[in-house]
Amino acid sequence: MTSAGLSGRLGAAGTALRVLGRSGVIRPYGPRTLAGIGRVVLRWGTGPAGGFATLAARAPDQVGVVDELGELTWGELHRRSNSLARALGERGVGEGDSVAVMCRNHRGFVEASIAIARLGADILYLNTAFAGPQLVDVLAREAPSLVIHDEEFTGLLAGAHATRRLLAWTDTAAADAETIERLVAAYDDGDLQPPRRHARIVILTSGTTGTPKGAPRNEAGIDAAVSLLSRMPLRAGWRTHIAAPLFHTWGFAHLALAMLLGSTVVLRRTFDPAEALRTTQDERCQSLVVIPVMLQRMLALGPGQLDGFDLSRVRVVASSGSALPATLAQAWMDRFGDNLYNIYGSTEVAYASIATPQDLRADPTSAGKPPYGTVVRILDDAGAEVPQGRTGRIFVGNGLLFEGYTNGGSKEVVDGLMASGDVGYYDERGRLHVAGRDDDMIVSGGENVFPQEVEDCLIAHPRVGEVAALGVDDEDYGQRLRAFVVRTGDVSEDELRDHVRAHLARFKVPREIVFLDELPRNATGKVLKRDLSGWDDETKDDEA
Repeated sequence: MTSAGLSGRLGAAGTALRVLGRSGVIRPYGPRTLAGIGRVVLRWGTGPAGGFATLAARAPDQVGVVDELGELTWGELHRRSNSLARALGERGVGEGDSVAVMCRNHRGFVEASIAIARLGADILYLNTAFAGPQLVDVLAREAPSLVIHDEEFTGLLAGAHATRRLLAWTDTAAADAETIERLVAAYDDGDLQPPRRHARIVILTSGTTGTPKGAPRNEAGIDAAVSLLSRMPLRAGWRTHIAAPLFHTWGFAHLALAMLLGSTVVLRRTFDPAEALRTTQDERCQSLVVIPVMLQRMLALGPGQLDGFDLSRVRVVASSGSALPATLAQAWMDRFGDNLYNIYGSTEVAYASIATPQDLRADPTSAGKPPYGTVVRILDDAGAEVPQGRTGRIFVGNGLLFEGYTNGGSKEVVDGLMASGDVGYYDERGRLHVAGRDDDMIVSGGENVFPQEVEDCLIAHPRVGEVAALGVDDEDYGQRLRAFVVRTGDVSEDELRDHVRAHLARFKVPREIVFLDELPRNATGKVLKRDLSGWDDETKDDEA
């Protein structure tokens, strides 16, 4: 190795040590505890099987998971997962198999994930908001050997290829139904022998424009945590309310972080804005994990209700999963303080950039800067880097890139950097700005228009609550922009067009503005533009 290479490795190691030390991960343990942690990692790895087992080794009596059923310590979670793994193994789940999990945020999601991983099987997380046809397509393609699901999804699974099932959360389960709770009570909870292979995590893409695709990853190393912690000051031992869905990259990322930080994970099965605030307050949480639409729904409660909640303990509100409107970032921080961190990324590339409260105060439209161990470059169609300020395709390089879709496809890669699927640019301060999806751009009358820029402009109007814009065919201009708006007060189409005209170029003014009561969204808050693309003049007449 060259001296430059050695110096680079030492520098990276020093950065990681500083970040982990600042977060409280590196701390003194007794020799017996350290030896136990080392043995666990060597045998089980750093995924759910090993990560949660290390918590049982170093803090068995600490409360690890809190949900509507109460509290579980790390030691209890470890033993219950051992029992469940034995039960699954007896039912034919083994190394290399795939087990689907369709659960809301509760202990059953966590126990199932650990148990499956301890058998060396892959974990396929299903979106709890899937429609029947989507679910049928995904299960037919992925062919899991078993589906673990909440009782409420039984009917939805009726037409899917999922003959072997196990119930997780139940309200009215029949006496003969197999449930996680009954299996845990019936099987030995002693430690198992580790499998020869480690589990992969398969998270599905959002499916906002088509059938969701499986994006698998092997175990993330310590660099994954260092990447987030380098720009987001989470601390070991905190209590964190993960309101974002656990089946999504963002929610799961914080469950995985808990394996390293020893965070107490507070979960609730469904999201209600007032209940989420109450839970964060009453459970004394120092961090809150959300998607942007959750922030929007909380703030919509109004001062009368918001004044009744005390979030002074909260140091980090971690938001990701969809675009964060600039006005929403400012409104949250004005109300609850400068604790908001916005993460830009995707299922395929993980974390690309992180906007700190300082970034959001200085420029709330920015996506911040790349964290430790991440390279983000803006490239043109020929793969060459574009100058600062010019828009191009966003490419990301880090140790968290996915391995390719389970159907065999992948994302474009240039010089080791993977396309995020978005376009954007860097400003003069080195902050990343995301202009929108690279396939969302429309050409109207020969001019390039990115719908997100228009969305950001409209959402800044004081009587606009939500916006989605997209291109539609036009005989004269090739394409024209249509905006869908949810109003919070009395405002007309002409007023909104004048608002856009005052801030953006003439050719970016929407030809049509459609008023809706709400925008169609998936479980992670992303607007389903495929649903809006089917809207036409006849639909408009019906709405009127």
